[in-house]
Amino acid sequence: MKAKVHVFLKPGVLDVQGKAIEGAVHTLGFGGVSDVRVGRMIEFDIAGTDRAAVEAEVKTLCDRLLANTVIESYRVELI
Repeated sequence: MKAKVHVFLKPGVLDVQGKAIEGAVHTLGFGGVSDVRVGRMIEFDIAGTDRAAVEAEVKTLCDRLLANTVIESYRVELI
């Protein structure tokens, strides 16, 4: 099974990269763009056939390694 984990800063946490990109976008003349947030996507293969068990394992991996849950949230997608 393939897992995709999308990690983003939680609302209210300053996203410096997002603000820099937003400024550059405005400089290029795209004034309608706002509230830019930058995140990351981690994709990997994981063994297992029980979808619920695999999802629980991926969430544990996120909580322990892939995301700083104090300032980041994540979304798991199993394919």
